[in-house]
Amino acid sequence: MINHKGQALVEYILIIALMSIIIISLVKYFGGYLKDAITKTSCNIAGLEYVAGEKPGEGACEDIYDDVLEGD
Repeated sequence: MINHKGQALVEYILIIALMSIIIISLVKYFGGYLKDAITKTSCNIAGLEYVAGEKPGEGACEDIYDDVLEGD
């Protein structure tokens, strides 16, 4: 008889490794977009204006009242 327990373990490890690579790739690719979405939401909550950056993930909040205060 051949013992197949080791083969099943290797298969599970390969599946977990493949899933990890796919998840890491997706997070790296969509991470900037996710960061921008969170930044937009936090800007609205804080009463600030969202300003998009050059690349995904580089957006920031700016105070919409800075221009009004500087004009005085």
